[in-house]
Amino acid sequence: MRVVIQRVNEASVTINGYIKGSIKKGLLLLLGIEQSDTNEDVVWLTRKIAKLRIFDDNLGVMNLSIQEIGGEILVVSQFTLHAKTKKGNRPSYVRAAFPEIATPLYNSFVKQMEQEIGKTVSTGEFGAMMLVSLVNDGPVTIIIDSKNRE
Repeated sequence: MRVVIQRVNEASVTINGYIKGSIKKGLLLLLGIEQSDTNEDVVWLTRKIAKLRIFDDNLGVMNLSIQEIGGEILVVSQFTLHAKTKKGNRPSYVRAAFPEIATPLYNSFVKQMEQEIGKTVSTGEFGAMMLVSLVNDGPVTIIIDSKNRE
């Protein structure tokens, strides 16, 4: 399971002209799920994200978590995070999970993230063509892969 974490002042996802999810200060999470991912990856990753200290304290030091600032989270599925680009110029997505695996894990990730931060998480729509808008704060962008925990 791979996630791109972006600290944002605001973010939204639009589907067919309709804003499906939007947040103010918080985290935009672009989530890629691969064939070998399990609920263990979900639990580890959501706990890691909830405790990640990437928000400024009163001294301007990145020392606070999403929980500590009362921020919001927007989760958007993005299978292209598992693109293989070694051969040729057309990316291969063979490692990305099929919907029958990815959809339940995506839903589990959202529910687990809500439990970790104690509030509702905004989402896109799994498998939909989405327009994502954001104002990156910092910019702060971090990539975490649950297969590389060390």
